[in-house]
Amino acid sequence: MTTTQPPKKLWETAATLDPLVERYTVGDDPDNDLQLLPYEVYGTLGHAAGLCRIGVLSPEEFVAVRKTLNDLLFHVLDFKIERRQEDIHTAVEQYLTAKLGDVGAKIHAGRSRNDQVQVDVRLFLKERLLRVHGLACETARSWATFGKKNADALLPGYTHMQRAMPTTVGHWAASHAEALLENARLLKAAYVEADSCPLGSGAGYGASLPLERDYVSQALGFARVQRNTLRVQTSRPRLEAVVLSALSILARDIGVLAEDLCLYSTAEFGFFKLDETFTTGSSIMPQKRNPDVAELTRARAALFPGWLQQALAVGALSSGYHRDYQLTKGPLFDGVRTALEMLEMVERMPRSLAIDTERCKASVTEDLLSTQKALELVEKGVPFREAYRRVADKARSAAAGAKPASKVTLPDYCGAPGNPGFAELASDHHAEAEWSRAEYQKLGTAWRRLLKLDPPATV
Repeated sequence: MTTTQPPKKLWETAATLDPLVERYTVGDDPDNDLQLLPYEVYGTLGHAAGLCRIGVLSPEEFVAVRKTLNDLLFHVLDFKIERRQEDIHTAVEQYLTAKLGDVGAKIHAGRSRNDQVQVDVRLFLKERLLRVHGLACETARSWATFGKKNADALLPGYTHMQRAMPTTVGHWAASHAEALLENARLLKAAYVEADSCPLGSGAGYGASLPLERDYVSQALGFARVQRNTLRVQTSRPRLEAVVLSALSILARDIGVLAEDLCLYSTAEFGFFKLDETFTTGSSIMPQKRNPDVAELTRARAALFPGWLQQALAVGALSSGYHRDYQLTKGPLFDGVRTALEMLEMVERMPRSLAIDTERCKASVTEDLLSTQKALELVEKGVPFREAYRRVADKARSAAAGAKPASKVTLPDYCGAPGNPGFAELASDHHAEAEWSRAEYQKLGTAWRRLLKLDPPATV
């Protein structure tokens, strides 16, 4: 969609801008900001409704803005941001001005690009965090289903990368399902941080118009107004850091799962076999099946601390807006996109994961029952340290380490290997999944209502 652009930027003075300076300051914003186009439409329409409420826009002007912005949503793939426009905010305003003349030029009253970018990012995060949350729940359910199916398949448990005590494939899978649900709760906390409306804060010090911030906040589907106008600006890199922190912890836990899959599918362990869908061959060794999907998932997990550190470092500035904040969008977008990609892969993997149950069972050797044997002596009245000494020498012998365990009894209180808590996992999954579904429905309803909003009455 090509429009005629005004000769200058919104902020530009009479001085001619050096092209090299322009390239340096604009950076990646034209590419990054295209992701924000739908949210810029919602934010602009919400602000226009607020301007109509206070008489800055007439009802007829508001309808014209609404119709034009609705039309823009149907042409998002055609929309381009010119480098001279710098960002999505100028591009959309100039689009409105080209279509509506002076009506489009009225839209910026009472707002700054500083609170515009904030509202766009927060609306973007609300939608994306709900996606990540919902997918984390589905991934947890996928691994819990796999675990329940293999609840009785013995598996050696490890500490210090050494065989330690018996467990089961079900117990192992349930641990990863529980981790994903813990991360869902953390993502929910990040969502709450994003769920406040910054519009009306301007460049940090408000606007000399009687803006109805509560009305605009509700129209956009926010839970609350971000009250202090200066805090809106100083909170920007903090919000990115909060979200990237939650995503980093999620990625860390997914990385542990990926590492397990890489390790347990080696010939040396031989517990699992990854489906060919998730492996690749070698260009020189015909026999190889490499766990590339798991390895790249593990590698992607390692990227998140760097993105988080970027947001934290950029945020260590004095109160007020700084152009430095422009550089936090890139790491944020990278983190959100990568988390979704990782979850999409990991959710699919357990459905085709094969277990060598005989290999797993044979690896649960007699020495792994040492703790159980010591505790059996304790139940007969022997002090634990004495029981430990009696069992230790025999347990450390080569024979004990080579002989498969004859009889394995697993502790069966909730969460232990004999009872991983699948019912509790199902209950936790239901609660979390229902939350994200309800929030997504509420947000979608607010945005659909906004796109059809009648001109609000003047107050």
